[in-house]
Amino acid sequence: MKKLAELRAKLADLKKQALAMLDKADAAGGFDQAAQDAYDAKKAEIEATQADIAAAERLLEERRAMDALPAAGENTVHDTDPAKTHGFKDIAEFASCVRQASRPGGQPDARLFGAPTDVHIGGAPSGEGYEVPPEYRNSIFEVVNKLDEFGPLVDEEPTAKREVKGLADETTPWGATGVQARWRGEGTKMEPSKLVTEPRTTVLHELYAFVLATEELLEDAPRLASRITNKAGQAIAWKKNSAMVYGTGVGQPLGWMNSKALVTIPKESGQVADTIVPENIIKMFSRLLTVPGDAPFWITNSDCLPSLMTMTIGDRPIWMPPNGLVDAPGGFILGRPVKLSEHAKTVGDKGDIQLVSPKGYYAARRENGPKFAQSMHLYFDYAIEAFRWTFRFGGQPHLSNPVSPANGSATKSHFIAVENRA
Repeated sequence: MKKLAELRAKLADLKKQALAMLDKADAAGGFDQAAQDAYDAKKAEIEATQADIAAAERLLEERRAMDALPAAGENTVHDTDPAKTHGFKDIAEFASCVRQASRPGGQPDARLFGAPTDVHIGGAPSGEGYEVPPEYRNSIFEVVNKLDEFGPLVDEEPTAKREVKGLADETTPWGATGVQARWRGEGTKMEPSKLVTEPRTTVLHELYAFVLATEELLEDAPRLASRITNKAGQAIAWKKNSAMVYGTGVGQPLGWMNSKALVTIPKESGQVADTIVPENIIKMFSRLLTVPGDAPFWITNSDCLPSLMTMTIGDRPIWMPPNGLVDAPGGFILGRPVKLSEHAKTVGDKGDIQLVSPKGYYAARRENGPKFAQSMHLYFDYAIEAFRWTFRFGGQPHLSNPVSPANGSATKSHFIAVENRA
């Protein structure tokens, strides 16, 4: 297929040169003998190239015909849905064909080029890559969705842009700025108020999985399918969710633990290192600002369970065991469900237990294709067999800072944590 593309490019260039000769002859009032000979030679080269293209096309048609009857031991075609699979049994067979095509002198499988709208080879000298058939795009990102801890819970919206621009209004009904309500005496003038807004931009950053596979692994099709679909999906989901919690905001989303919106509860005077005490929990609970209609929850590491499960206020336990609710496998603390997560730090570190109102976090994803997928290709070069998936995602807390209450001095936020207790 690469040779055919090169021949077609050569033909286009030859025709361009011949056209230039004709233009020159028109300007000169006709060909002289030398120009005529050069033009005849160029026409002969064009005809020879056209013959080479025809031969290459016939060879490609022969290969397509032979693909319908695979030799013993070769991959078979299970074309259950040609529009989605392009004739490949699974992503392992597709990857094996890409591996063969990526080798110097390798013969590309015709199925890599058989679907004109969904599969293509790029125009770079070595080719940009082969686009994954839609069926296998969905299967890979389905794994991401299943492992997505926080994505379905936050305030997320699709977009076709690489950044989302909006306005933020962080005023409160009891504050001195923003829209105000005032009492008015009869006959007195009304005092106007107005929204206080600031621009807010959320950039969609590119997240990718780039996998190098050995020749031995590529030849082991069942194992390859498992690795590509599960391992790549797990890695993408982990990195995306980790950024929502700990992202720096530089080249990645801004996580709530690194944002100015986070409220950090000081440790208690004399508190022993690597512990959680009832006062920590109570003070966290008192500082939570809940988004209307939201369902706040605790995030904690399983290392914290020995402390939480034995903690009491007076003679009443703070932690309650699960009661069959799937959404609270870690039980309940003060009536809020507990999610056990590897995104929480170990006991004693800031972030070992977090109290979150998830709708306080805004996220944007690319809307086209499978969820979170902007574009998805299986790439290669002539030195290694490499596989890469990419999509764009961005996010940041709605609040730029904690909110001051109507009474008292203790600010509140959608995200609460306890400082280090080392």
